[in-house]
Amino acid sequence: MQKLDLNEEYTDFWDDLLLEAESSGEPQRSAFFDLYADVGAENGDCIDLSYTPVLREGRGGYQIDGFAIDRDRGELHVAISDFRSERELQGLNADRIDTLFKRLSNFCERAFEAEFINCLEETSPSFEAAYSIYDQAAKIKRIRAVIFSNAKLATNRKSVEAGEVTGRVITYGVLDFSRYADIQRSLGRHEPIEVDIEEHNGSPLPCLEAHSDDGVCASYLIVLPGKLLAEIYGLYGARLLEQNVRTFLQARTKVNRGIIETITDKPEMFFSYNNGLTATASGINLVPLGNGAVGIKSIQDLQIVNGGQTTASILYARDQNNRDLDKVFVQMKLSVVEPEEIETVVPLISRYANTQNRVSEADFFSNHPYHIEMEKISRRLSAPAQAGQLFGSKWFYERARGQYKDKQAYASQADKKKFLVEFPKTKKFDKTELAKFIVSFDCQPNMISSGAQKCFLFFAESVRKQWDKSPLHFNDEYFKEVAAKAIIFRWTDKMVGTSEWYKADRGFKIHTVAYTVAWVVNYFRTRMKKEIDLSSVWKEQDVPIGLQNVLIKLAPQIAHMIRQTPANVRDVREYCKQQACWSVISDADLDIGSPGSSFLVDPEELQIRRVDATKTKKIDNEIDFDVMLMSLLPVASNLEGLAKDLGFISPKSSSALRKLKSGLINLTKSEKNALKLLLSRAEDEGFFHLR
Repeated sequence: MQKLDLNEEYTDFWDDLLLEAESSGEPQRSAFFDLYADVGAENGDCIDLSYTPVLREGRGGYQIDGFAIDRDRGELHVAISDFRSERELQGLNADRIDTLFKRLSNFCERAFEAEFINCLEETSPSFEAAYSIYDQAAKIKRIRAVIFSNAKLATNRKSVEAGEVTGRVITYGVLDFSRYADIQRSLGRHEPIEVDIEEHNGSPLPCLEAHSDDGVCASYLIVLPGKLLAEIYGLYGARLLEQNVRTFLQARTKVNRGIIETITDKPEMFFSYNNGLTATASGINLVPLGNGAVGIKSIQDLQIVNGGQTTASILYARDQNNRDLDKVFVQMKLSVVEPEEIETVVPLISRYANTQNRVSEADFFSNHPYHIEMEKISRRLSAPAQAGQLFGSKWFYERARGQYKDKQAYASQADKKKFLVEFPKTKKFDKTELAKFIVSFDCQPNMISSGAQKCFLFFAESVRKQWDKSPLHFNDEYFKEVAAKAIIFRWTDKMVGTSEWYKADRGFKIHTVAYTVAWVVNYFRTRMKKEIDLSSVWKEQDVPIGLQNVLIKLAPQIAHMIRQTPANVRDVREYCKQQACWSVISDADLDIGSPGSSFLVDPEELQIRRVDATKTKKIDNEIDFDVMLMSLLPVASNLEGLAKDLGFISPKSSSALRKLKSGLINLTKSEKNALKLLLSRAEDEGFFHLR
C-alpha cells in the first residue's frame, strides 16, 4: 500500500471510529479501545485484552483500560488509553507518557493487595480487573504495559526503561497513531524491529556464513546465549515472533515442560537436546572479530519463524523458576532475505521450518486456499438490495489487514466513492470476525469468550479439516450463509449495546452476544428440529422481525445468567470461557415468547440447497481449471523438469504434461486429477513464485 499523509489517515481513522461506535452501540472511548486492542494483539504488543475502564483522579490516582493474563507464561498484559477527542492529530510528549505509565503502575501495585480488593464494589470494572490480577498473583512474574494513543509520538525517546512493580519486571510500550497507521496499512505484514545485539550482549555475536553468493538470501549459523535470547524476548515479546507462530503460541501452546527440565537439571546439554531456532531478517550489520571471523552487531526486522516455544520457555524458566541461564545456549539459523523477496521467501521458510509441529497448517493464515476462495467470492458476489435501496452492494472479505484501505489509496474522489458504494464499510469483515460469526452458529460461545485469537485458531482447525475433506463445500451458498450470520451477529451486538438494560450495567457484551446467538441457534436446532433460514436473511440483508423479537427478549436473560457464576468462581469472563457455562445456559428454559416459524427452514431443505451449490461449484471449478491449463502451456516443459528432478511425477501426470507440451488441454479425468496433485506439490516447492 502506498503511504498516505498521516493527517489524511487520521481523518480515515475517525471515520472508522465513528462507524465502530455506531455499529456497536458503544461510546467512542470503548470503540477506540477495541480498534487499538485488535491491532495491538495482531502486531504482538499485547494479547487479547478485556476492556475494563478503571480511573481514579487526584493524588495517588490510577488508571487502566484493559488487561489480560497469560497464565502459561506468567505475564500480565495491561493497557491504558490516551484517547483524544480532537479531530486534528495531537502530539504525545514524554511527560504525558510518564504520567500515564505512573497511573498504570499505581493500579498494578494496588491490585496485588488484599485491602484494595476488599474496598471495591464487586460489580465494578475495577474489581473485575483487580481481583483477576490478585487471584493469579503467584503466577504473574512479568508485566507488559502499553499505551494506546491516537496522538503522534512527539519525543525523541525511543523506549521507556523497564522497571519493577511489586518485585515483578514491567516493560513499557507505546502504540501511538503513527504506529497504528503503519500496522493498518501493512497488508498483514509485521512491524519491523531492529535488535541491537552489541548493546544487549555486550559484544557482537560470532556467526558462521552458510550461503553462496547467488541465492536470494544469505544464511548464518549462530550460537545464541540463553541470557541474550531471554533479554530480547523479554523486551520485545511476541513482536519478535512471525505472526503464524505468535498466534499459535498464544492460542494453543503451553510452556514446554521438557525445556524447563533441561534448563533446570542439565543446562549444559540444552544445545545438544534442543532443535534450535529458525529466524529471518531483512538485514544485519557485520563487524570483523579478528582472524577472519565476523560477528553480528545488529539485526533488522528480526522474526522467529520456528522455535517460538523454545524462546518463550527460556524466558519463563528465568522469570517463573529463577533459573540461571549462564550455561544455556541455543543454535539459530538466520536467513537474511532481500526486502523485495520477503513476501515470497519468508512464508516458504516459515512453512518448511514448521513442518514437524504443523504450525503452518494449524494456524491457517491468510495464504490458505480457504481464505483466498472467500476473498474471490466476496469480490464478485453482489448482495440483494435492502428495502429502500435501488441496488445491492458487496461484502468485502479482508483476508489480510489493510486490503480494504489499499483499494482506496490514492484513488480519485470519484473512484473512492464508487468503491465505497460497491463495498460499504458496514459490509467489511476480517478473519477473526469471520471466525466469531461461524463459531457462534456452531454453538461454541465459550470459544468466542476465550478471545479473538483462540477463537480463530479453534475455527481454523475445524474449517481446515472440512477443506481437506471437501473444498467444494466452500461456494457461493456458503459465503451467503456467512454473510447472513454476520448480519445476525452484528444486529444482536448493536441491539445489546443500545439497550437501556445494558447501558445501566455495561460489561461482558461480547459474552452476552455470543451466548445469545448460540442459544437461539441451539434452541431451534435441538428443540424444534429447525434451522434459521439464512437464505432469507441474505435476500433481505436484514434480520427477520420474528427473530429480532426473540433476540431482544432473550439477551437480558442471557446477560443475567452469565453473571450467575458458581459459588467458587468470581471471575465472570473466565466462567464464560468454560464449556460448563455453555452447558448450563444451553439447557436453560428461557422465555422467548411465541416467535412463529416464518424465519425457520427444515434441515432437509437446507441440505438440498447445499448439495445443489456444491454441484454448481464443481462445474465452475472444471471450467476454471481448463482456463488455468491454457496458462500452463508455455511452462509445461519447466514444470515437467521440476517434477522429474524432485521425483513426484507419475504416469498419469506425465501423460498430461505431454499433452500440454503439444498444446492440448483435453485431458482425461484421471490425468486432470494427477496434474492437480502435481501442481499442488509444485506450488509447495515455490514453482509459481520462481518462474
